[in-house]
Amino acid sequence: MNHNHPFRRAGALVLAAVAALAFTSACSDDAENAPAGNAAAAAAGGPEPKSIEGARAAAQTVFDRFSGGDFGGAWEMYTAAGKAAISKADYVKLNEACSRKGLAIQLTSARMEGEDKAVVIAKQLVAAQSYTMVYEQNAWKLEPAKEGLALYAKGADKAIAAQKKAGTCANA
Repeated sequence: MNHNHPFRRAGALVLAAVAALAFTSACSDDAENAPAGNAAAAAAGGPEPKSIEGARAAAQTVFDRFSGGDFGGAWEMYTAAGKAAISKADYVKLNEACSRKGLAIQLTSARMEGEDKAVVIAKQLVAAQSYTMVYEQNAWKLEPAKEGLALYAKGADKAIAAQKKAGTCANA
């Protein structure tokens, strides 16, 4: 059996990249580290819309940043719990080493789950995955998955080694 089938390999890499995306965040008082998200709301100086449209817009922004290689910008859009799991520097280091840049991640559907949560489905190549957006500090943030938190708890160097060993590091 050939385990290097292009679709299987691409699917695994996509899932790894998307999973890595879902596992980061941090808080800061600096203006340059202000919460990112809905550009219109940010430009107006007010909170992001607490709606499915606001959640969709924020989710697409974080996915665009990640697929465009702006890992630091993607990290800024994670929940406080996600940011506490890994430093911005380690998140960028891990994703620079293992994530495939340039493959668009497209939001395919979304639904509200209560007042402060939305579940979005994103697709990259042939792989789709669900993510949870949480309304936190007047902005929609990506909530990290449990698997991502476990990966980030290892630190960047061990997380890179684990992804290389699993064959999910795109640049290995």
